[in-house]
Amino acid sequence: MSAWVILRGQARFLLLTRANGPWVLSASALMVLSWALFFGAVERISAGVAIVLFHVQPMWVLMFASLWLKEAIGGQRVVAVSVAMCGLVLATGIVEHTAGGALQQYWMGVAACLAGSLCMACVTIIATRLRDMPAGILAWWQCAVGTMLLWLWPMRHGWPAWGMSWAWLAGLGLIHTGLAYTLMYIGMARLHTARIAVFQFVYPALAIVIDWLVLDQRLSGVQIAGIALMSAAIWFAERGRRG
Repeated sequence: MSAWVILRGQARFLLLTRANGPWVLSASALMVLSWALFFGAVERISAGVAIVLFHVQPMWVLMFASLWLKEAIGGQRVVAVSVAMCGLVLATGIVEHTAGGALQQYWMGVAACLAGSLCMACVTIIATRLRDMPAGILAWWQCAVGTMLLWLWPMRHGWPAWGMSWAWLAGLGLIHTGLAYTLMYIGMARLHTARIAVFQFVYPALAIVIDWLVLDQRLSGVQIAGIALMSAAIWFAERGRRG
């Protein structure tokens, strides 16, 4: 990330000001916290349930946009997000499975996911306030704050074994955190908040499809219907936008 920012001649934007510093640091800390909560939840509940609960965030985004940013959301956006949320529940397949594990651990996982989704929604709202910041700067600070907050963990518990583990970690850092979040923040700077909430359902839908295509996790009829429902909801919202 540092090399990319320097090559683009944007290193000067890494210096925070009194105006944007608190927002940048808050968004970075919330992003780190949201993923820590999500991975902690996956240890206690199934991945399907965790994905559904974590992606309640579009609902939070719409609420914050209305209450905090005073944006007009529109009934069509609310309907689209609600329908997409139903589709997400179906797409993960949790309606076809029962939750296992101890009840206390299960509800701790549920609480962690909801808290993580709230943190992620706050990051989305903050990102819309930093529209003038060049792409990649917010992602750079996210990585920097994450490094500062989490470096003690591997120091105390040990580093991954040398080999493919480091290759996968590098991929997560370069592709997921570096490239994906840079592109995400570019989009957030150019879209209305309600539109962002609708498009946030593209990520879990694609994750489920890629899981099917790459890892050969076969989709049931209910899951396919859920993905179709999410796609229809996004199309419905965007059709109204163009009209």
